[in-house]
Amino acid sequence: MDVGFIGLGRMGRAMAANLARAGHTVRAWNRSPEAARGIEGVTPVASAAEAFAGEAVVTMLADDAALEAVIVAGGLLDQPERPGLHIGMSTISVTLARQLAAVHERAGVPYISAPVFGRPDVAEAGKLNIVAAGAAAQIDRAGPLLDAMGTKTWRFGEDPTRANAVKLAGNFMLISAIEAMAEACALTEGHDVPGADFLDLMTNTLFASPVYKGYGASIAQNRYEPPGFILKLGAKDVRLALQAAEGAGVPMPFASVLRDGLIEAISHGDGDKDLAALARVSARRAGR
Repeated sequence: MDVGFIGLGRMGRAMAANLARAGHTVRAWNRSPEAARGIEGVTPVASAAEAFAGEAVVTMLADDAALEAVIVAGGLLDQPERPGLHIGMSTISVTLARQLAAVHERAGVPYISAPVFGRPDVAEAGKLNIVAAGAAAQIDRAGPLLDAMGTKTWRFGEDPTRANAVKLAGNFMLISAIEAMAEACALTEGHDVPGADFLDLMTNTLFASPVYKGYGASIAQNRYEPPGFILKLGAKDVRLALQAAEGAGVPMPFASVLRDGLIEAISHGDGDKDLAALARVSARRAGR
């Protein structure tokens, strides 16, 4: 397929490369032009408008503001040449997802939400789990592209906002797991049991899963750079989860606890570190 790709951070670069590796023609644009260079099989283009064309376009921008600025305020839906399908893979608010679905419908451009679970190394391996929602026929149409970037596509109905709600709920659970490990380590260390030994036990028995094992190893080793999932983006996701919860009348008291911990981490200079650096908040509070 002839594919445009907009947003080439660490995740986007890997995803665009996998599309090219699978034989698709990929034209890519990024707000920082240097990020579009040096990706094997991917052709950099000079503007978002050039990328927003062809059989499909994938967007993988950092947040609501970036996506809205490029797609909506940038007037891409008003240009004569537009893509046959827009696949929105960014982690964004449910509110923006709803707005995007409406403006795409008015413009006559099919839109599906397809955010992903996985860190950059998972993206490089083409093993992302992709959460897709939108018209079934459009998800089918996107299938070859999604298959090139992920190991499985999980479908959640025809309303695109459902995929974004699932993504935010999943990230809430992930960050909750880090907070639980952080507090538990502070407890064991308060009784002279090394946190690394405790996490070795837990992540190889009761909690032998990728999130606990991966982030647990980072906490045990005090290894927070280079970041896989940047802490300040995790803070953004918790904020969006709280907004989505409020909009649906759903109390999420622990999400408020996470938000405050993440704000504290950012205020201590850890915003650009890996999300596992949230553990430093519990250690600091315990005087350790």
